[in-house]
Amino acid sequence: MSLKIQNQKRKKPLQHLLAGGFAGFVESSICHPFDTIKTRLQLRRQSQRVEAIKARSSLMEPALRLKHSLVEPFAVIGRGASWVEPSLQSQNKLNRNVTTISNAVPKYNLKHNKTVVTASLGPIGTAKRIIQREGFLALYKGLGAVYTGIIPKMAIRFLSFEQYREFLKATTGAYQSNTSIIFSAGLASGLTEAILIVTPAEVCKIRMQAQYHSMMDPSQLRKRKYTNVFQTAHTIVREEGVTALYKGLLPTMLRQGCNQAVNFTAYQYIKQKVLDHQQTPQLQHWQSLVIGGLSGGMGPMVNNPLDVVKTRLQKQVIIPGKITKYTGILQALKLISKEEGIFALWKGIIPRLLRIMPGQAITFMTYEAVSSFLEMHKLS
Repeated sequence: MSLKIQNQKRKKPLQHLLAGGFAGFVESSICHPFDTIKTRLQLRRQSQRVEAIKARSSLMEPALRLKHSLVEPFAVIGRGASWVEPSLQSQNKLNRNVTTISNAVPKYNLKHNKTVVTASLGPIGTAKRIIQREGFLALYKGLGAVYTGIIPKMAIRFLSFEQYREFLKATTGAYQSNTSIIFSAGLASGLTEAILIVTPAEVCKIRMQAQYHSMMDPSQLRKRKYTNVFQTAHTIVREEGVTALYKGLLPTMLRQGCNQAVNFTAYQYIKQKVLDHQQTPQLQHWQSLVIGGLSGGMGPMVNNPLDVVKTRLQKQVIIPGKITKYTGILQALKLISKEEGIFALWKGIIPRLLRIMPGQAITFMTYEAVSSFLEMHKLS
């Protein structure tokens, strides 16, 4: 006998609030460092010169540009550092003070305090550099903004998903487990959370994550512009207006809508198949973990360009009378592709997957576990 999702007991709103909020708290506490690394990777282009990545006449340039887009160059970018143009081992231009490495891989050197320091700026290198320069706690910059929005966001996500699914079921007469119903409900819930919670919270989070200051130096901590989520929001509103909290709203809506549509559809589909196969009313915790991780990784592969654009838009500070570099989604997509190559739109995809896949795995496992606990003890 098949155990259909539509026949399962409907969860109460309070259950969504408690289970979703706790799931979000656990997930963000564990996975937030990956989000900080992703943000730094996506913002790094703004601290480099366009000339450093323009096409050269070498026949090897297309391959090198591709490598530059996918794997960040070797560099350390610090305050007061002077730029030294890159060079290739195959080129015989030694008039500049440049260090070359083997296999014709470009190497970017920055001189600082009469020394040249190099470090890989991929996800691992970025993490090491953040820890060395700013302290381990710097990986958790912006976590306060995440905590502030995580409970209402998760409550809205799961509750609105159920409400939209019920509405669509009543409107169309289809089963709740119908794929189109689940996809549409997931899309709507993603758009809803993006408007109400995610966009302003992420603007504050990204401003805090983008600050390059040491968490180990009290003097730098006192001088930082953004200190916590409430002060950050107040500063942004005072300097740039309330609308600045909704910078990047459209790409955030598209990203969240796509994520939740794919996420809920994949999770509910795989979950139903597993329940039908093993003829049980609930998943085991490890099954929720695995299914949540698999479903969570599908959306980012498709919508990462929107995430890059969203990050760039939200990082920009609005100065009256001055036109910002990125003015909209299409303009930003074209400009980033032109200046940095098409693969730059997938910057941060590795730490983002490392953030989202285990994050969704933890979220769904925790949500199912807390829901079961509340039902068992009749606490909701």
